[in-house]
Amino acid sequence: MSKFPDLFVLRHGETEWNTQGKFQGRKDSPLTENGKSQARKQNEILSQIPDAPSRVYVSPQDRATHTARLATAAHHEVIYDDRLMEIAFGQWEGATRSFIREQIDYSYESYHWYFRSPGGESFDDICERVDSFLNEQNEPVIIVTHGVTSLVLRGLWLGLDQDDLLRLPRTQGCVFHLTNGIETVLT
Repeated sequence: MSKFPDLFVLRHGETEWNTQGKFQGRKDSPLTENGKSQARKQNEILSQIPDAPSRVYVSPQDRATHTARLATAAHHEVIYDDRLMEIAFGQWEGATRSFIREQIDYSYESYHWYFRSPGGESFDDICERVDSFLNEQNEPVIIVTHGVTSLVLRGLWLGLDQDDLLRLPRTQGCVFHLTNGIETVLT
Protein backbone atom coordinates (compact mmCIF):
# COMPACT_ATOMS: atom_id res chain seq x y z
CA MET A 1 0.00 0.00 0.00
CA SER A 2 1.16 3.52 -0.77
CA LYS A 3 1.31 6.23 1.86
CA PHE A 4 -0.36 8.53 -0.70
CA PRO A 5 -4.04 8.67 -1.76
CA ASP A 6 -5.33 7.25 -5.04
CA LEU A 7 -4.29 9.21 -8.10
CA PHE A 8 -5.42 9.45 -11.72
CA VAL A 9 -2.39 10.66 -13.70
CA LEU A 10 -2.57 11.97 -17.27
CA ARG A 11 0.36 12.78 -19.51
CA HIS A 12 -0.34 15.65 -21.90
CA GLY A 13 -1.36 14.78 -25.45
CA GLU A 14 1.07 14.46 -28.33
CA THR A 15 2.78 17.71 -29.34
CA GLU A 16 4.45 18.84 -32.54
CA TRP A 17 7.86 18.37 -30.89
CA ASN A 18 6.90 14.84 -29.79
CA THR A 19 6.35 13.94 -33.45
CA GLN A 20 9.74 15.48 -34.34
CA GLY A 21 11.56 13.59 -31.59
CA LYS A 22 12.49 16.80 -29.75
CA PHE A 23 12.63 17.09 -25.97
CA GLN A 24 10.64 20.01 -24.59
CA GLY A 25 11.42 20.32 -20.91
CA ARG A 26 10.36 23.81 -19.89
CA LYS A 27 9.83 24.91 -23.51
CA ASP A 28 6.46 24.36 -25.14
CA SER A 29 5.09 22.99 -28.36
CA PRO A 30 1.38 22.92 -29.29
CA LEU A 31 -0.73 19.78 -29.23
CA THR A 32 -1.19 18.04 -32.57
CA GLU A 33 -4.65 17.00 -33.76
CA ASN A 34 -3.74 13.53 -32.48
CA GLY A 35 -2.79 15.06 -29.12
CA LYS A 36 -6.18 16.78 -28.88
CA SER A 37 -7.86 13.48 -29.71
CA GLN A 38 -5.82 11.75 -26.99
CA ALA A 39 -7.00 14.35 -24.46
CA ARG A 40 -10.62 13.82 -25.48
CA LYS A 41 -10.07 10.07 -25.01
CA GLN A 42 -8.81 10.78 -21.49
CA ASN A 43 -12.03 12.72 -20.90
CA GLU A 44 -14.04 9.65 -21.97
CA ILE A 45 -12.03 7.44 -19.61
CA LEU A 46 -12.44 9.80 -16.65
CA SER A 47 -16.17 10.23 -17.31
CA GLN A 48 -16.65 6.45 -16.93
CA ILE A 49 -15.06 6.32 -13.47
CA PRO A 50 -17.68 6.24 -10.71
CA ASP A 51 -16.89 8.79 -8.01
CA ALA A 52 -13.90 10.19 -9.92
CA PRO A 53 -12.16 13.02 -8.06
CA SER A 54 -13.37 16.54 -8.78
CA ARG A 55 -10.03 18.23 -8.00
CA VAL A 56 -7.50 18.41 -10.85
CA TYR A 57 -3.89 19.51 -10.40
CA VAL A 58 -2.25 20.71 -13.61
CA SER A 59 1.21 21.75 -14.72
CA PRO A 60 0.99 25.40 -15.85
CA GLN A 61 2.80 24.62 -19.14
CA ASP A 62 0.62 25.15 -22.24
CA ARG A 63 0.60 21.54 -23.46
CA ALA A 64 -0.64 20.33 -20.06
CA THR A 65 -3.21 23.10 -19.61
CA HIS A 66 -4.59 22.48 -23.12
CA THR A 67 -4.82 18.76 -22.35
CA ALA A 68 -6.57 19.49 -19.05
CA ARG A 69 -9.17 21.68 -20.78
CA LEU A 70 -10.02 18.82 -23.14
CA ALA A 71 -9.67 15.94 -20.68
CA THR A 72 -11.65 17.29 -17.75
CA ALA A 73 -15.23 18.47 -17.32
CA ALA A 74 -16.62 21.86 -16.38
CA HIS A 75 -17.39 20.69 -12.83
CA HIS A 76 -13.72 19.93 -12.10
CA GLU A 77 -11.81 22.27 -9.81
CA VAL A 78 -8.54 23.01 -11.66
CA ILE A 79 -5.47 24.00 -9.65
CA TYR A 80 -2.18 24.89 -11.35
CA ASP A 81 0.98 23.75 -9.59
CA ASP A 82 4.54 24.52 -10.73
CA ARG A 83 5.79 21.34 -9.08
CA LEU A 84 4.08 19.38 -11.88
CA MET A 85 6.09 21.11 -14.63
CA GLU A 86 8.26 18.93 -16.85
CA ILE A 87 11.84 18.27 -15.87
CA ALA A 88 14.18 21.05 -16.92
CA PHE A 89 16.40 19.60 -19.67
CA GLY A 90 18.72 22.61 -19.62
CA GLN A 91 20.80 22.84 -22.81
CA TRP A 92 19.03 19.79 -24.24
CA GLU A 93 15.62 21.48 -24.49
CA GLY A 94 14.66 21.33 -28.14
CA ALA A 95 17.34 18.71 -28.85
CA THR A 96 16.54 15.55 -30.79
CA ARG A 97 17.06 11.94 -29.75
CA SER A 98 19.93 11.58 -32.21
CA PHE A 99 21.70 14.68 -30.84
CA ILE A 100 21.41 13.43 -27.26
CA ARG A 101 22.68 9.96 -28.24
CA GLU A 102 25.84 11.67 -29.54
CA GLN A 103 26.32 13.59 -26.27
CA ILE A 104 26.28 10.67 -23.83
CA ASP A 105 28.73 7.81 -23.29
CA TYR A 106 26.28 5.38 -21.68
CA SER A 107 23.09 3.61 -22.76
CA TYR A 108 20.48 5.92 -24.22
CA GLU A 109 17.83 3.28 -23.48
CA SER A 110 18.57 3.46 -19.75
CA TYR A 111 17.06 6.99 -19.82
CA HIS A 112 19.42 8.10 -17.04
CA TRP A 113 20.33 11.00 -19.31
CA TYR A 114 16.94 12.55 -18.38
CA PHE A 115 18.62 13.61 -15.13
CA ARG A 116 22.07 14.49 -16.49
CA SER A 117 21.46 17.20 -19.08
CA PRO A 118 23.85 20.19 -18.98
CA GLY A 119 22.19 22.90 -16.90
CA GLY A 120 19.16 20.68 -16.31
CA GLU A 121 17.42 19.25 -13.31
CA SER A 122 18.90 16.28 -11.43
CA PHE A 123 17.01 13.21 -10.26
CA ASP A 124 17.20 14.44 -6.66
CA ASP A 125 15.87 17.88 -7.68
CA ILE A 126 12.79 16.56 -9.49
CA CYS A 127 12.14 13.99 -6.75
CA GLU A 128 12.20 16.73 -4.12
CA ARG A 129 9.62 18.91 -5.86
CA VAL A 130 7.35 16.00 -6.83
CA ASP A 131 7.56 14.45 -3.36
CA SER A 132 6.63 17.85 -1.89
CA PHE A 133 3.49 17.82 -4.06
CA LEU A 134 2.61 14.22 -3.18
CA ASN A 135 3.01 14.80 0.55
CA GLU A 136 0.37 17.55 0.43
CA GLN A 137 -2.27 15.25 -1.04
CA ASN A 138 -4.79 13.82 1.38
CA GLU A 139 -7.56 12.70 -0.98
CA PRO A 140 -7.78 11.20 -4.49
CA VAL A 141 -7.05 13.70 -7.27
CA ILE A 142 -6.53 13.89 -11.02
CA ILE A 143 -3.11 15.12 -12.18
CA VAL A 144 -2.21 16.42 -15.66
CA THR A 145 1.54 16.54 -16.15
CA HIS A 146 4.38 15.50 -18.46
CA GLY A 147 6.36 12.42 -19.49
CA VAL A 148 9.34 12.49 -17.13
CA THR A 149 7.48 14.19 -14.29
CA SER A 150 4.80 11.51 -14.58
CA LEU A 151 7.43 8.76 -14.36
CA VAL A 152 8.92 10.29 -11.22
CA LEU A 153 5.54 10.99 -9.61
CA ARG A 154 4.21 7.50 -10.29
CA GLY A 155 7.53 5.92 -9.29
CA LEU A 156 7.57 7.74 -5.95
CA TRP A 157 3.95 6.77 -5.33
CA LEU A 158 4.81 3.12 -6.11
CA GLY A 159 8.01 3.21 -4.03
CA LEU A 160 10.27 2.44 -7.01
CA ASP A 161 13.95 3.27 -7.41
CA GLN A 162 15.28 5.26 -10.37
CA ASP A 163 15.91 2.25 -12.62
CA ASP A 164 12.46 0.78 -12.04
CA LEU A 165 10.54 4.04 -12.46
CA LEU A 166 12.29 4.61 -15.79
CA ARG A 167 10.69 1.36 -17.02
CA LEU A 168 7.13 2.58 -16.39
CA PRO A 169 4.96 3.20 -19.48
CA ARG A 170 5.05 6.70 -21.01
CA THR A 171 1.81 6.38 -22.97
CA GLN A 172 -0.21 9.40 -24.06
CA GLY A 173 -4.01 9.26 -24.30
CA CYS A 174 -4.55 6.99 -21.30
CA VAL A 175 -5.06 7.43 -17.57
CA PHE A 176 -2.65 5.91 -15.06
CA HIS A 177 -4.70 4.89 -12.01
CA LEU A 178 -2.67 4.44 -8.84
CA THR A 179 -4.59 2.58 -6.14
CA ASN A 180 -3.97 -0.17 -3.59
CA GLY A 181 -0.22 0.00 -4.16
CA ILE A 182 -0.42 -0.75 -7.91
CA GLU A 183 -0.70 1.09 -11.21
CA THR A 184 -3.36 0.26 -13.77
CA VAL A 185 -3.35 1.81 -17.25
CA LEU A 186 -6.89 2.77 -18.21
CA THR A 187 -7.51 2.94 -21.96
